[in-house]
Amino acid sequence: MGMAEYKGQVKNIQDTPFGYTLSLIGGKWKMVIIYLLAENQPVRFNDLKRQIGSITFKILSSQLKELESDGLVDRKEYPQIPPKVEYRLTAKAETLLPVLEGLCEWGAKNQNQ
Repeated sequence: MGMAEYKGQVKNIQDTPFGYTLSLIGGKWKMVIIYLLAENQPVRFNDLKRQIGSITFKILSSQLKELESDGLVDRKEYPQIPPKVEYRLTAKAETLLPVLEGLCEWGAKNQNQ
């Protein structure tokens, strides 16, 4: 169902497919995390933090936990010292990549206009 099919029926944006999608990938960091994982996975926590740059440890940790809880990121912990944790996209998250690619294409066409 497209956005037009919900016109007039929407009482709460969260009740629409668009709202559901935004609840999973909305905000400042989630799409960035998904993008970076898609480019190079698996990725360790500190590597993700280094690639993003301006994110705090606490925020990255909470965003990864939310993405994991929503079924978009898989976390694998290796029982060793020092602890090693890797993150990768799930099959569900892989289906989001065409959407993110569409956003990149839109940006490429409109960035310098």
